[in-house]
Amino acid sequence: MTISTPMLPGLSPVGGKKVVAQFDGGLLSSDAGVLALREIEQRLCVAERLAACIVDPRTPEQIVHSPADIIRFRLLMISAGHEDGNDANSLRADPVFKMAHDLAPSQRDLCSQSTISRLENLPDARALLRMGRALVDLYCETFSRVPKRITLDIDDTFDAVHGAQQLRLFNAHYDEYGFQPIVVFDGEGRFITAVLRPAKRPSGKEIRGFVRRLVRTIRTNWPRVEILLRGDSHYCCPEVLDFCRVNKIDYILGVAPTSTLRSHILDLEARVKARYEATPKQGKTRGFREFYDGAKSWSRVERVIARVEAGAEGTDTRFIVTNLNKSNARRLYEDVYCRRGQAENHIKSWKTHLAADRTSCTKASANQFRLFLHAGAYWLMWGLRQSMPRRSRWRVAQFDTLRLRLVKIAARVVEMKTMIRVHLPTACPSQEILRFALERIPRLVT
Repeated sequence: MTISTPMLPGLSPVGGKKVVAQFDGGLLSSDAGVLALREIEQRLCVAERLAACIVDPRTPEQIVHSPADIIRFRLLMISAGHEDGNDANSLRADPVFKMAHDLAPSQRDLCSQSTISRLENLPDARALLRMGRALVDLYCETFSRVPKRITLDIDDTFDAVHGAQQLRLFNAHYDEYGFQPIVVFDGEGRFITAVLRPAKRPSGKEIRGFVRRLVRTIRTNWPRVEILLRGDSHYCCPEVLDFCRVNKIDYILGVAPTSTLRSHILDLEARVKARYEATPKQGKTRGFREFYDGAKSWSRVERVIARVEAGAEGTDTRFIVTNLNKSNARRLYEDVYCRRGQAENHIKSWKTHLAADRTSCTKASANQFRLFLHAGAYWLMWGLRQSMPRRSRWRVAQFDTLRLRLVKIAARVVEMKTMIRVHLPTACPSQEILRFALERIPRLVT
């Protein structure tokens, strides 16, 4: 049955002929690449992992949409660029989204926005803790072999809110109300976990508790793995340093400059500045020095590395503290510590391309659940990128590029008695790389 819709106004004639456009195409979809994301989700089992953490109070005989189906629908929506839950009311009848849930286009519609909202508000604190552990387990299972060593990049980010959300707090630096979640990736860009918290600098006890739970879960999967904790000065506190030392965790952390630390490098700053002024056309000049010192709150002195950089804008000095002792100061700073900048790029991609900052629910638990949903969407897009050729531009492409080229593909769906045909555009410029990805996806997790 064809539903009559209003014609789109304002279209100019083409070749002397009137142009008539209506949303009456029937079994059409603008997101054919969701079928590829479905294959990734089936192998990573993101929806099933998260759903298994939720206690569903509904009567089993009356359930139409299971928690796993609802979560899967939301993950696919976010991955395809439909971050607003209200879009579910239209997409629930999309033939490709139905196929991604093992439903034929002629079968029942998917869940509505109101069903999604009810699920978002369902998990309690214990369920959310289980979800956090499930995401860490997912991270560990994406390795074909147990790694000898992993790097945990820990950072926080600001999410502005504009309502009366629980845990929101005014942050003077951003001049807005919001949250400041802690997010952890590994050194290769895999998502590990995220925790919602007020928009203030985390305390040492808070960070220690978070890192303790994270390390415990990782070592439950990998008892002998070596761990390097990497972060900025927010995470350089005595509680974290002592925890890492006791639990045999390596660390390399930024540390805020103090007069005591600067007293060790006054001559170095003068020399670096003089070298730059002697050869200004050669660009910025750097110098490094390592020494042992410690803040009054630290339980012992630590290895501190200073980086001094002189340029046209003046002299900039940075300090890091580490218990790594096998490399020189320059290598530790440039080749190890500076790589944490990639974690900031991962967070930016998570927020910008997957709208992870849409924490607009009233309840804090619902917003924490949203962080996990957007983390699941990150895993789907990460899986799509991992299926690309190793040395191709696709392997380093941004998520929005992958979505535009490989997910946002028009399709006409024809359901037959024993077959469902998906007709894709003949002129699609990305058809070869999509074919390659579908061949590689079965080998994502081995």
